Amino acid sequence: MTPEEALKRQIELYRAMTGEQRLKIALDLHEFACNIAREGIRRQYPDATAEQVEAHLRRRIELSRQVVDGARHEDPQ
Repeated sequence: MTPEEALKRQIELYRAMTGEQRLKIALDLHEFACNIAREGIRRQYPDATAEQVEAHLRRRIELSRQVVDGARHEDPQ
C-alpha cells in the first residue's frame, strides 16, 4: 500500500466513525503528546516536582497557542 492509499483508507475509516469515536482518538492523542512533553520537561528539570512539571507543561501549551494565534494574524505580504 502506498502512503497515498494508506491516507485515503485512514480518512475513510475516520469518516465511518462516530463523533464520539473521533473525539476519543483526539483526546487520546492529546494526552499522549502531553505525556511526551512531560518526559521532556522532567529531563530538562530533573528536580522538578509534579506540580512544577505541570506548570511548565501549561506554559508550553500557552506559548504554542500564542505562536498559532500570531501566525493567524500575520500579514500575508
